[in-house]
Amino acid sequence: MVTGGCGACVVLVSTYDPKLKKVEDFSVSSCLTLLCSLNGCSITTSEGLGNSRDGFHAIHERFANFHASQCGFCTPGMCMSFFSALVNADKGNKPDPPPGFSKITPSEAEKSIAGNLCRCTGYRPIADACKSFAADVDIEDLGFNSFWKKDDSKETKVSKLPPYDPTKNVCTYPEFLKSESATNLDSLRYPWYSPVSIEELRSLLYSKVTENGASFKLVVGNTGSGYYKETQRYDYYIDLRHVPELSIITGDQTGIEVGATVTISKFISFLKEESKINFGSYGKLVSEKLAYHMEKIASPFVRNSASVGGNLVMAQKNGFPSDIATLFLGLYATVSLMTNHGIEKLTWEELLSRPPLDSRTVLLSVLIPFKKDQSSLQTHSRFLFDTYRAAPRPQVNALAYVNAAFLADVSLSQNGILINDISCWHSVLMEQNMQQGLKRSSLAVTYVFEFLYPLTNVHSSIPGGLLDGIDDISAEDISGSSNDGCISEGRKQTLLSSAKQVLDSSSEYYPVGEPMKKVGAAMQASGEAVFVDDIPSPPNCLHGAFIYSTKPLAGVKGIKLDSNIDGVISIITFKDIPSGGANVGAITISESEPLFADELARCAGERIAVVVADSQKSADVAAMTALVEYDTENIDSPILTVEKAVEKSSFFQIPFYLYPAQVGDFSKGMAEADHKILSAELRLGSEYHFYMETQTTLAIPDEDNCMVVYTSSQNPEKAHHVIATCLGLPEHNIRVITRRVGGAFGGKSVRAMPVSTACALAAYKLRRPVRIYVNRNTDMIINGGRHPMKVTYSVGFKSSGKITALNLDILINAGITEDMSPILPLGLINSLKKYDWGALSFDVKLCKTNLTSKTTMRGPGDVQGSFIAEAIIEHVASLLSMEVDSVRNENVHTFESINLFYGNIVAAGEYTLPSIMDKLAVSSSFFQRSKMLEQFNQKNTWKKRGISRVPIVFNAMQRATPGKVSILQDGSIVVEVGGIEIGQGLWTKVRQMAAYALSLIESSWADDLLKKVRVIQADTLSVVQGGLTSGSTTSESSCAAVKLSCNVLVERLTPLKKQLQEQNGSVDWPTLIGQAQMLSVSLAANSYYVPEHSSMSYLNFGAAVSEVEIDILTGETTILQSDIIYDCGQSLNPAVDLGQIEGAFVHGIGFFMNEEYLTNEDELMVSNSTWTYKIPTIDTIPKNFNVQVLNSGHHEKRVLSSKTSGEPPLLLAASVHCATRAAVKAAREQLKLWDKLDGSASEFYLDVPAILPLVKTQCGLDYVEKFLETLLAQKSTN
Repeated sequence: MVTGGCGACVVLVSTYDPKLKKVEDFSVSSCLTLLCSLNGCSITTSEGLGNSRDGFHAIHERFANFHASQCGFCTPGMCMSFFSALVNADKGNKPDPPPGFSKITPSEAEKSIAGNLCRCTGYRPIADACKSFAADVDIEDLGFNSFWKKDDSKETKVSKLPPYDPTKNVCTYPEFLKSESATNLDSLRYPWYSPVSIEELRSLLYSKVTENGASFKLVVGNTGSGYYKETQRYDYYIDLRHVPELSIITGDQTGIEVGATVTISKFISFLKEESKINFGSYGKLVSEKLAYHMEKIASPFVRNSASVGGNLVMAQKNGFPSDIATLFLGLYATVSLMTNHGIEKLTWEELLSRPPLDSRTVLLSVLIPFKKDQSSLQTHSRFLFDTYRAAPRPQVNALAYVNAAFLADVSLSQNGILINDISCWHSVLMEQNMQQGLKRSSLAVTYVFEFLYPLTNVHSSIPGGLLDGIDDISAEDISGSSNDGCISEGRKQTLLSSAKQVLDSSSEYYPVGEPMKKVGAAMQASGEAVFVDDIPSPPNCLHGAFIYSTKPLAGVKGIKLDSNIDGVISIITFKDIPSGGANVGAITISESEPLFADELARCAGERIAVVVADSQKSADVAAMTALVEYDTENIDSPILTVEKAVEKSSFFQIPFYLYPAQVGDFSKGMAEADHKILSAELRLGSEYHFYMETQTTLAIPDEDNCMVVYTSSQNPEKAHHVIATCLGLPEHNIRVITRRVGGAFGGKSVRAMPVSTACALAAYKLRRPVRIYVNRNTDMIINGGRHPMKVTYSVGFKSSGKITALNLDILINAGITEDMSPILPLGLINSLKKYDWGALSFDVKLCKTNLTSKTTMRGPGDVQGSFIAEAIIEHVASLLSMEVDSVRNENVHTFESINLFYGNIVAAGEYTLPSIMDKLAVSSSFFQRSKMLEQFNQKNTWKKRGISRVPIVFNAMQRATPGKVSILQDGSIVVEVGGIEIGQGLWTKVRQMAAYALSLIESSWADDLLKKVRVIQADTLSVVQGGLTSGSTTSESSCAAVKLSCNVLVERLTPLKKQLQEQNGSVDWPTLIGQAQMLSVSLAANSYYVPEHSSMSYLNFGAAVSEVEIDILTGETTILQSDIIYDCGQSLNPAVDLGQIEGAFVHGIGFFMNEEYLTNEDELMVSNSTWTYKIPTIDTIPKNFNVQVLNSGHHEKRVLSSKTSGEPPLLLAASVHCATRAAVKAAREQLKLWDKLDGSASEFYLDVPAILPLVKTQCGLDYVEKFLETLLAQKSTN
């Protein structure tokens, strides 16, 4: 089922108006666009802009060299969203830009991609690549790239950018199409009608076409199908876009009339352009406010298709939480309807109160009336109109928690401001999304206050800073204002400011250590990179979709499919597993997981069957509409909580070798303490991986009872084993191939295995190719996600803040099967050990519950452990009334204590954390900003800021990894490794390593060798023992394996090279390889890198400072700045590691601040789409983002002294959460100052994620009321 919310499939659609002789270009989401709606249109994809054969477009090259593509799955859509903005900007009337640049502004460049999602990069490099086209960009503000060097002049930098010439741009609408008139589609061949008049539309609606029970759908942009999943196939579609009366948009001083099929984007453009004309003061105000608000609705590529009328009809018929509906209520809009009785006009409010419109009633247009100008010197009457919106994302692509529109007529009176009339409208998203019991009235009251407050003339010097930070508009201000009849105050927001990246590269092992661009990045940008779903379907290919349980524990009596769905071929269950096979979908540390539920479904989200059909849509619809008959008689109640698991003694065993070591004597440490906290609790929820490419597999039966499986997996080797086990075949009959993965983050290590196995089973049974591309909704439900947990801790500490003892009881919710849960305690405790707790004891239990199996996710256990440590530190600081940073410093490890806690794995000179903390304090101006922040909070009532400095210690562990290097006849080099390219730059580092290791024959060959190396896909029959790509160390392990293989080749070729030199005086690489071929020297070498026990485990260090600002009225949090210093050892590729650091940090922001994982009472995930699950976007990352990749020099036991970067920086995002808590604390302190807070201002727990409603709740849902009470009390005492 499509959602239209990620932007990965964005393309450019171009239409031609023969009357105006004008081409219109706009971006759309392919997954929402109906094919027949493109009749007469031209489509441009990213590959159409440029490609590897014809040359890449400047957009592709800049994306690649600004390091703006990692896994690459989202990149083509990003490029097309930006290209659409670029094309339209260059059509504008702005002055011509300098050569090589566009008319687009930096702000427009950032906004063009604001609706596109990326889980890898952290967005900053993408924004820089786009802004590099803007003529007015400060080139010095653009981030690190491969075009220029740090010391290059501005002119040199500009000259090195790939040229862009708008006059020679891609032709988006070919000339031959202009000469071909677009005719209506033949309704005998296509069930598509395009009426061109109201009369024809009425005739269609009441003709034989729509009678006799035939189903039909009125369509414009079809974007509603992204929210309301359609399972019905219609007999007819009626396209409303060509009816002139529905596409009009006019305006004058009396009002604006907008046709129902006008897109939201066109309406916004009209409002912006026409507001400059004489609409009158009220009309100009309304136009500006509407345009500003509507630009926050959906994303550009959705607004380009979505119609104003369609949005309103969804609100009227389905209760869709529409911003536009609220705005139009506030403006007393009227609507025109075509009914079976004729044309009917009524107010929008009246229409909303009616029953849902029937399918033959058509919304024609909306009229927004303008108020007549009442301004005069006698009345001083003014209109005030404003709109408000609180949403998970501040700018775009998120349904609002609350939206509101207020309209007031105010005038002067002897006693101040008189409100002659006021209209207040607001709508609230369903309360199940309003965590922590956010009252419906709270934000509405807040917005009423914010709307009316500028009218007050209360004095701003009232004690306590009550009015600081608000610009009063007094009666004098109103009477003295321009005679435009309105009061208006804009709330403009920018996206990103400048950022700084400091990279320490090294040429010691050249080309290893060079900040080279990612292999294949331009190809990824152009869309040529082949992912599993890009592989063309073989002949007779079928498609599969999962049916899953919606009950947590129930018998499965049967499955009934809808007989009206065409194309269904079969349904595959556990009964279809062949004789000799097994019902196995995954095999992990000590147990296997069933592929399908048998007679008993054990969790909501467990796989029951796969529906196989002749198209993916048919399979998805069949699975979605399938009725599963359950039996809950004589079945125990499910275990849905860790408390119930403890009660039932339902646990998984943790192998002794995976259970972490305790430190010191807890009882003794508590006896030494001056203060104690006993049995405090905190809870952490789950998180969905949100890889851009969902789980996908293509299985093709081969000769001799063999099976070839293409899968998006982090662990092809284990998938290979599981498939063979399930089918009952020897493993040499199975071949699993993985070229690249479109994001994984741990979610494709175990959770990909059942998808591959189910696909192979279906192909095996039906003897036809089968592919499964799991739709986003299903993927989110069956995936499992990060482990939730409950933590109870007791801690003893000195008055100085030094902690003497810590005990934790940790209950981890592992779900229904083991998966990789046994590794979690080790990661959790190791990351928690980053502070010197004196004595540390703990009891960790893995609770077996009737939830989907929780699985590895970027920093499994480490993320939670690091945050738990910070929560405890903050709790201690609050009890002691000390600065949190002082308590942190008091408990940072010494060299001796860190080796005590981690088992003597840190060599002398390698413990860099204290120096990192000191450097970061200086580079981020931490202490100076902390003082400035205190002053800011004292002066501002409605905005509060917080800042936090957080360290991390990450225990990385290497695994055994294979490598294979082959030199071909022409001297080109093929490299195979067990590690999978999932966006982390593994191929890039391996390529550099191969060139370095082979250049040991002759160092001057390094650059030439680099060009000759190609890393190819993982094939389980070519390189065995490939292992699992996880833990952030597979890149370095793969490099080590390749180096070993190259060492063998160097040993074979060096004597020959010396011999040729003696004979000829000089020798080049092609000659050397040619001679080696003639002399039958083996030019292929395999290796298996097994790290020594003493070097298998090592520590990573880093620290971050983050500053946030919260809006107390709404709870909205803005990350003002984040500064990071991270120790990469001697980086194998600083550019790749920089991207990993930034991307991981922003991923962490999602966990700590944005991503609300919601389930129903049966623990079935309900926030299961891009509409309801919100990962970070470009408008939620730090405004100022500074990163230093520290080169800490030689590390004898590391691979060329390198350290990992993929997961540890995610832990640093806790600094954002801690800063938010500090800001909330400042708000609570203000309440305390007003004597309006019961209890402590500092003793509170801020849940994860700290979403807007939660922050608002902790600041006080009745903050405004308390402010007003205090104000009145102070006035009464004066």
